[in-house]
Amino acid sequence: MVGKKKKKGSKTVVNIVLGIICVIWLLPTLGLFVSSFRPAADILQTGWWKVFPHQEWKAGDTIQLSKDVDLRGPIEVNGKTYTDDQLKAGVKADDSRLIWENRRARTVNSQEQGWKVKPDLTLDNYNNVLTGKEYKLKEADGSETIQKGTGLSQAFWNTLTIAVPATVIPVLIASFAAYAFAWLRFPGRKTLFVIIIAMLVIPIQVALIPVLKDYTALGLNGSYLGIWLAHTAFGLPLVTYFMYNFISQLPKDLFESAFMDGASHFTIFSKLILPLSVPALASIGIFQFLWVWNDYLVSLIFIGNQPSVQVMSMKIADLVGSRGNDWHLLTSAAFISMLMPLAIFFLLQKYFVRGLMGGSIKG
Repeated sequence: MVGKKKKKGSKTVVNIVLGIICVIWLLPTLGLFVSSFRPAADILQTGWWKVFPHQEWKAGDTIQLSKDVDLRGPIEVNGKTYTDDQLKAGVKADDSRLIWENRRARTVNSQEQGWKVKPDLTLDNYNNVLTGKEYKLKEADGSETIQKGTGLSQAFWNTLTIAVPATVIPVLIASFAAYAFAWLRFPGRKTLFVIIIAMLVIPIQVALIPVLKDYTALGLNGSYLGIWLAHTAFGLPLVTYFMYNFISQLPKDLFESAFMDGASHFTIFSKLILPLSVPALASIGIFQFLWVWNDYLVSLIFIGNQPSVQVMSMKIADLVGSRGNDWHLLTSAAFISMLMPLAIFFLLQKYFVRGLMGGSIKG
């Protein structure tokens, strides 16, 4: 009985901790999502939570003070005295709040608190970010300015064009290599495997300049083929190690039966290994895709920063640099960049945990 109570208590604590972690992670995402639909003037003036029902001070009766009131001394309002600083910030008096309405004219506003909702949402932010067309922006003072969108759609397709092959190629090559290291016997197998694993600790920055020089000599710099090969090379060590841990734990009886039936290594790999390795392939594919999708440095070095080939991370960085105050565009651009990784994760989530657990037990 005591053991069951302890187990139940531990489970409750774990659930509470997990719930807190989920809330901490989800709140910024919710704020980003809501802000991406809010007009620019609202983002600059109020927080994103103001779109939900909330209490807010509303303007009420105007109290006219005497014109000769000394603002440097105590100021009497409705029989009570306050300082000038208190009235500037707003001071609570009973169920209302007193605040300067027009300090020069000596008028004080008595505000009352009430529920308010500001559901002013718009798709203009996404339209302006994606299309790159000229658009009108309404400022807080009511004036309108004409600006030009960022044209993020081109960067989105550029990133997708880079990310998909740069994920499929290394995962496929690493799967072949992992099968060879796990089940084939050839000279130097262990040494070669150790060298590949050792490459995990080498920073990719040390290889950028030498590889860039070779790319320039071969004419690969600035091309999609070059960036695909770069991401493949930098991602192969981790992907190979991950797939090796999974494939090496597959039952040996499967291979012995296949060899007895006359199957070749390629047949075994294509008919047995790949179908059984779907969870592991999906898991490491998610990690590789996320790394390539969010990459900035490798893409900047090997494909450049020209508008026609810019990836999402570069475009958003330029948006921050040129429009640091345009949060309505930054939030929309950031959420657009999140859509594809989120879609990939949710599509493959059923394989994710199974893939991470692959190789943890034998049999």
